[in-house]
Amino acid sequence: MRKLYGNYIHIMKKKGRGRTSRQRRRKLFRTSDLSKGTGRGLMAVKSLQPGELIISLPEKCLLTTDTVIKSYLGAYITKWTPPVSPLLALCAFLISEKHTGNKSPWKPYLDILPKTYTCLVCLEPQVVRLLPRPLKMKAQEQRTHVQELFLSSRGFFSSLQSLFTEDVEHVFHYNAFLWAWCTINTRTVYMKHARKECLSAEPDVYALAPYLDLLNHSPGVQVKAAFNEKTHCYEIRTTSSCKKYEELFICYGPHDNHQLLLEYGFVAINNPHSAVYISVDDLVDHLPSVDTQMNKKISLLKEHGFSEDLTFGCDGPSWRLLTALKLLCLGEDEFTCWKKVLLGEVISNTNEWKSLVLSRKVCSYYIEEAKTALQKVSHMKDEEPALKDQLTLIENLWIEELKLLQVSADILKTMHQEIT
Repeated sequence: MRKLYGNYIHIMKKKGRGRTSRQRRRKLFRTSDLSKGTGRGLMAVKSLQPGELIISLPEKCLLTTDTVIKSYLGAYITKWTPPVSPLLALCAFLISEKHTGNKSPWKPYLDILPKTYTCLVCLEPQVVRLLPRPLKMKAQEQRTHVQELFLSSRGFFSSLQSLFTEDVEHVFHYNAFLWAWCTINTRTVYMKHARKECLSAEPDVYALAPYLDLLNHSPGVQVKAAFNEKTHCYEIRTTSSCKKYEELFICYGPHDNHQLLLEYGFVAINNPHSAVYISVDDLVDHLPSVDTQMNKKISLLKEHGFSEDLTFGCDGPSWRLLTALKLLCLGEDEFTCWKKVLLGEVISNTNEWKSLVLSRKVCSYYIEEAKTALQKVSHMKDEEPALKDQLTLIENLWIEELKLLQVSADILKTMHQEIT
């Protein structure tokens, strides 16, 4: 679901890094270079100034649970127990309307929706296996969630048999459900609705917005988007200027490429929010196995929230990653200082040096992993040309991760030279 983000500022401070060097590195990650290459989009037919209205979509054009409840499905939803979720109600409506074909008043909108999606839940298992480990786990969890939701909904779908001349299982099959789920997950805007007694208590926050959903994503864009209670329209206003004939963008939020690929099915080139996620297990694998305090160190990282979101990004290793490394590198005589480490204090030159050496080892390991993954993707492209489009997505993700890791390797090399 697209939560359109307006004014947000992302600031990251790091000790010992100059502003000039940060700006130099970020030339690699300018948002003006971002493109999804979808062939879809909206262009400005005139110059736009900050605050101008880009789109105003009347409420009657929005497809929400209100639309569904007022339709022929309303009576079936109202009498079904336990109540269906807002998401399921929308899925059922989309599947039914698409099946109706030319008779559906929503046909013009349904015709411009993608026939297939590239969210990870839609990719072939052999393609998913080529993902970075953290994302592969999320993809598998997402697939399980969607499959379970479909299985649990079959009873409700069967209750709709009287609406169709053919077997309802031929209408509400898994592929149709997957298409509807992806449509809602990738193309709805956030719009909170009042609780309906005939629906479950799950948040009712979806709105499909024809025309508006042609706007593509760019992480550097700032817009104001909301439903206007006075005009009863969903409105988007730009907070920056836009030249005539330029493409208009919105921002789905400050998402990294893992999130964009998982939820929306694309990778943003030079995404400034992207990062390479590092597991604690991989850090430990590069440390001497004779450390008798290692289990306690790992427990401390987990207890204090330093076992997740350890990353390499466009600014190099994150503060959280460096902090976790410093704790893991504490000598036996330094272990009592672990609290100071988590507070960002320098314990000793030896600890600083050890943690940087380890960081460089881990970065090199991930660089080789990325290169190996790219070789596997290239090989599969040759072996299975039918999967070329799916594999290109994975390839783009690994290319972006490799770029981040190479930038991080250069930064770590400079940092290491500064303390030796």
